[in-house]
Amino acid sequence: MMVAHMGVISTATSCFLSVSASRHRRTSSPRSRPFALAAMSNDPIREWILSEGKAREITKIRPVGGGCINLASRYETDAGSFFVKTNRSIAPSMFEGEALGLSAMYETSSIRVPRPFKVGALPTGGSFIIMEFIEFGASRSNQSVLGRKLAEMHKAGKSEKGFGFDVDNTIGSTPQINTWASDWIEFYGERRLGYQLKLARDQYGDSTIYEKGQRLVKNMGPLFENVVIEPCLLHGDLWSGNVSSDKNGEPVILDPACYYGHNEAEFGMSWCAGFGGSFYGAYFEVMPKQPAFESRRDLYMLYHYLNHYNLFGSGYRSSAMSIIDDYLRMLKA
Repeated sequence: MMVAHMGVISTATSCFLSVSASRHRRTSSPRSRPFALAAMSNDPIREWILSEGKAREITKIRPVGGGCINLASRYETDAGSFFVKTNRSIAPSMFEGEALGLSAMYETSSIRVPRPFKVGALPTGGSFIIMEFIEFGASRSNQSVLGRKLAEMHKAGKSEKGFGFDVDNTIGSTPQINTWASDWIEFYGERRLGYQLKLARDQYGDSTIYEKGQRLVKNMGPLFENVVIEPCLLHGDLWSGNVSSDKNGEPVILDPACYYGHNEAEFGMSWCAGFGGSFYGAYFEVMPKQPAFESRRDLYMLYHYLNHYNLFGSGYRSSAMSIIDDYLRMLKA
């Protein structure tokens, strides 16, 4: 049982393995920086809490376990608790991407997420993020409530810019490219599958999976016939480790890799998320199921299997290769 706020959950994407702390998450330089960075001081975390955080004193600082990439702490004050993550090896851009995703989800007023307050640089190197502390409950969230609230977020969070996000971010420790595109099939083929396939070729010399995967990318159009695709705000890394509940039993989703995409892509990590029939039933009451939904499920899982292959090695290659081969046979490509 985890009793703490979002960031204590591991940011690794594997259901079974952890990303080494040395393989920290990183982001490309943002194309815009709408999330304010904290000004430099000797202790910018303490300074923010005692000023904009409206606390008069910090009564205790307690380490919070569970993360494998960042150091997590609970700052207890007379104004309540704050959750703080720090990383001595990265610039603020990684935490800025997280904050922008959390802010976007928070602003939908649908499912509960930790509210981010401040991102900044540490004077000795590295960066920090301060956010709302959420006390977790003793049980996992109700599946039907989770499904309904996730669908409400997808319905409320839309983008007029198309598919993508204002900044690049990471999926685990893998860069996730979010350059805007008007066409979903192009976006998913190039910035999701194509990026992972190229990474596998460059990292492992795996020309087989690259070439077959590219054939799939070029021929996957028929899978989307008669499907209405809108750019919905996605959590982007929704597996069981990134889902919890607060002390009132309301679902909380954590550690996002946000972007605007086809809502069905949210289920790409369902192979280790434990979503059941009540989850999908409640979800589809709000966001109706599109034609041939089942035929695209493995296509969205493929992105995450490829990412696991690139992060953790050959144990995930066969799952990715099997999905690719199945689709090539189905599409006669």
